[in-house]
Amino acid sequence: MRLYSRYIKQTLLFSALFSAAATISGCSFSDSSESISDSTSSIISSPSSISGKSKKYQNEVADYTSAYVKSSQPGADYTTFLKGLSDMAAKEGVTNWDQDLLTYLGIGMGLKKANVQGIAYETYKRNFARGDSKKMEEIQSGYESVK
Repeated sequence: MRLYSRYIKQTLLFSALFSAAATISGCSFSDSSESISDSTSSIISSPSSISGKSKKYQNEVADYTSAYVKSSQPGADYTTFLKGLSDMAAKEGVTNWDQDLLTYLGIGMGLKKANVQGIAYETYKRNFARGDSKKMEEIQSGYESVK
């Protein structure tokens, strides 16, 4: 019982100190996260905000994807494809490439350049995005952006 009450006191003290620190610093976590979210949304939704380096990376992803798809056999090894993307991103200084929407836009562009259609396109899209619906949407956007 004594140990339990000591634990409760420590927990309450920690909570109070944390709240006081947040109040003193004037930090509002919800406001901060909203402004970060707003900034990210505006960057992603504005194609003109893509830097030259990012555009170069996106085009390299498209070229790599197109070459990979054209040269791969049925039942392709997606691990090899993803390893190649990882290596390319590292060379370009892109961190978290697997979370970078430009990667998936580039993949979509590459699938279109390789003239992949129908069931084959849907299969590549699902496998390259590893079933993630947001990533599949970005692949679709990249695919549709190529005329």
